[in-house]
Amino acid sequence: MGESGSAVPVLGCDTIVSLGGATSSGATIFAKNSDRPPGECQPLVLLERAEHPPDARVRCQYVEIPQVASTARVLGSRPVWLWGFEHGVNEHGLAIGNETIFAREAPAAIGLLGMDLVRLGLERASSAAMAVDVIAALVEEHGQGGSGFREFEFPYNSSFLIADAREAWILEAVGHHWAARRARTTDSISNHITIGADWERLSPRVEEHAREIALPLAEPFSFEGSYRDVENVPRAFSEGRLRCSRTRLEAGRGAHDVASLREILRDHDASGRRFRPGATSDQEQYFTICMHEGPSRTTASIVAPLELGRRGPNVVWASFGRPCASLFFPVVLAGRFPEAFTRGSDEPRADVLWWTFEQIGCAVERRPELSDSVREAFDPLETTLLAEGEAARVELDAMTDTAAERFATELLVGVAARVQEAARALLARL
Repeated sequence: MGESGSAVPVLGCDTIVSLGGATSSGATIFAKNSDRPPGECQPLVLLERAEHPPDARVRCQYVEIPQVASTARVLGSRPVWLWGFEHGVNEHGLAIGNETIFAREAPAAIGLLGMDLVRLGLERASSAAMAVDVIAALVEEHGQGGSGFREFEFPYNSSFLIADAREAWILEAVGHHWAARRARTTDSISNHITIGADWERLSPRVEEHAREIALPLAEPFSFEGSYRDVENVPRAFSEGRLRCSRTRLEAGRGAHDVASLREILRDHDASGRRFRPGATSDQEQYFTICMHEGPSRTTASIVAPLELGRRGPNVVWASFGRPCASLFFPVVLAGRFPEAFTRGSDEPRADVLWWTFEQIGCAVERRPELSDSVREAFDPLETTLLAEGEAARVELDAMTDTAAERFATELLVGVAARVQEAARALLARL
């Protein structure tokens, strides 16, 4: 059952972070799997920085709000029909991802989507602390609401993991109310409220509001204890994934890098890298970090290193489709993006790279034994692209802006061609 008494379409996501104290390089590494309805195309978009007149307004998915004076350059991952982003990174080295969370209070029929708030936070903030302020203020003023799904009506509440090179924050919002705390050295969020009495910041009147609508109250006040819905959403849906991500993050403490967070995004719990069907929806194994079953699938992923003192444009790693059946490629927040990365469509098209990876993922779901063939095809190229992307990070840091734009464009065109060739060749053999 859902927040309004109807069936809940339990659609998930997982977002993770390893701060510098737990990585081998000292950089923060942010990562996320975006889980969306099967077959919903989710390409990349690069928004350029912009200046806006004093009276400007911006139309989000369902509501129009005042625009700010300037917005940052942002790389986002956007479901093809939506305005907002599932996750993204901006030119200041700020990364944000969001999750659906299920609460005892339903959001409004119209308001800001969690994806709107991700994009607005990335456009308007230059640090994690500033993004907490931006998102919190927007939640208080405009509230959350509107369906984030095209095929059915389902307004939802959201949580956010917000990271920069110095720190990360978790913010969880219900309607117009929210709680926030600093992330631990390794931390993650999934699809339920997790901030209990360990909150560091609260919206005004959040405890009073819980009392007014007869929610449970504890002393000290627990945001989770008052607002989390544990009756209408099975615990198996998200608790296993959250436990798994936090356990794997803690186990790798001190050694995390792009490759290790990439592997967490590919996790199928007891099955490791390989998807194995057969679990039922009352079991945690049915809902794994790399999502293949139920009403949602992993449709896009990101791994983003965030470095202190970086001068050049950031380099992050993105993938399309289920990460276990895909490959991560470097993306630079500069230059002109090739159409292979930005083109989307509602229906399968041979010239849309996202759909090529979607078809590979579907093939693995039908025949899980194909997983080995997929990794044999993709792992060598992924290893090469990881090394080339790391080298590009160093080169870009020493370039002028003009040189970096030209270098990034050439790099991305070459990467897109190789990724597209490898994906099409594999699909033809499956």
